[in-house]
Amino acid sequence: MKYEAAIKRLEEIVENIENDELDLEQLNVNLKEAQGLIKLCREKLLKTEEEINKTLEGIEK
Repeated sequence: MKYEAAIKRLEEIVENIENDELDLEQLNVNLKEAQGLIKLCREKLLKTEEEINKTLEGIEK
């Protein structure tokens, strides 16, 4: 899943939670999904940061 799609889905989950559109079971499922999406986004951001740093190091040499 792309970063942008994960962020969009997280926004949808937050909106559903804020609007009290979920029953307790749905809330639990959505929170678990959100947890996975947050992990995915964090990993993608860290990987991108590492790649940028490597590129910048190559330019500075």
